[in-house]
Amino acid sequence: MTTALVTTTPANAAPTAGFDNWSCKPSAAHPDPLILLHGLGGNGPGNYSYLGPYLAGKGYCAFTLTYGQASPVIPVGGTIPIDESAAQIKAFVQRVRTATGSAKVDIVGHSEGALQSIYGPKILGYAGQVGKVVALAPPTHGTTFGGLVSVGDYLGLRTAVDQVLREFGCPACDELIVGGSAIAKLTAGPIAQPGVKYTVIASRFDALVTPHETSFIREPGVTNKFVQDTCALDPVGHVGLAFDPTVAQLVANALDPAHAKSVVCAFGPPL
Repeated sequence: MTTALVTTTPANAAPTAGFDNWSCKPSAAHPDPLILLHGLGGNGPGNYSYLGPYLAGKGYCAFTLTYGQASPVIPVGGTIPIDESAAQIKAFVQRVRTATGSAKVDIVGHSEGALQSIYGPKILGYAGQVGKVVALAPPTHGTTFGGLVSVGDYLGLRTAVDQVLREFGCPACDELIVGGSAIAKLTAGPIAQPGVKYTVIASRFDALVTPHETSFIREPGVTNKFVQDTCALDPVGHVGLAFDPTVAQLVANALDPAHAKSVVCAFGPPL
């Protein structure tokens, strides 16, 4: 349900005690901690500088990592082979479960991180440790290289991204294009795993993952939605999904549908 349209600047939200705080213990209201997965060419703290504190402010224990770094001294990730990144994410899932004492985690992913949020539980077999997945514009059925690295541009990491591409290349990029090896593995047979509740959120104004429906998983147990189905005037683009107050509310509702609230529409970054 949609209410008034407002303009909000989604940047520099103050951290809260539940964001990347390893002493955080999940509450009875939100027993599953959150793992937040960044896009290709980005990093955990930057990609979730808005959404991480927002969800922590809702009472979640929320954790990020920077996976898939070709070099530990360059602050961008996601460029190494998909399976290597997926293994790092699986290990992080175990770390979060151990630290919080939780049987399951929920995963929120953006761009390549959204792809990883659906890839790992299926391909690496840990779906039984995942309750909900909220995927923001995953290249589920393949996309183009240029769209995936633009997260780094928005975070002011273009120089670092260029350095990685120049010195190490981008194996992940070839795997995520239409017909790429990771896409072929993911889409061989059902994507959605039993026991996991999936929500895929995309934007009709996404100029990077196209056609827009390529994100969607047309299977039982999956909710697919466009931001503009709720807020028709929100011009948010691919990268902006992680920094949009409208999307933040949609994510919160997907994570806790029993207490879903009306969405107050906002304008997300149109890139």
